[in-house]
Amino acid sequence: MSTVQPIPAGMPTLTPHLVCRNAAAAIDFYVRAFGAVELARLPAPDGRLMHAMLRVGDSPLMLVDEFPEMGCHSPQGLGGSPITLHLYVTDVDAALARAVEAGARLAMPAADMFWGDRYGRVEDPFGHQWSIATHIRDLSPAEILAASVQGCPGAA
Repeated sequence: MSTVQPIPAGMPTLTPHLVCRNAAAAIDFYVRAFGAVELARLPAPDGRLMHAMLRVGDSPLMLVDEFPEMGCHSPQGLGGSPITLHLYVTDVDAALARAVEAGARLAMPAADMFWGDRYGRVEDPFGHQWSIATHIRDLSPAEILAASVQGCPGAA
């Protein structure tokens, strides 16, 4: 009988796995921008990364270089990405400034949002979208709904 756990210790059931053009440079960026800690790196014979594992806060983040010949494309190879990674931090304004200083493009400055977060967005140099937030107010679902209707253009 096997004692191997089907979900490895320290791993959640869902982990982002980013495809990056130049994953080694992406690792360096995530360390500078988000305080990531590199846990593992597995290079392919041609020097591209077949796999890398980081930890951002308490969350794992997997990375791989793009391998278009295997159908593995980065946002830069596809002309963008519909995916946004959400990162909660203790100080959103400082986190956005740190990411921009590390090379991210500010897509939306931080603002207090109707759902109770101070929230902003950046695009990293590898085409990945990040929303970054600090929770500042606890609101009930009814309060969030009421605030969202008030803040929507064209709402009655």
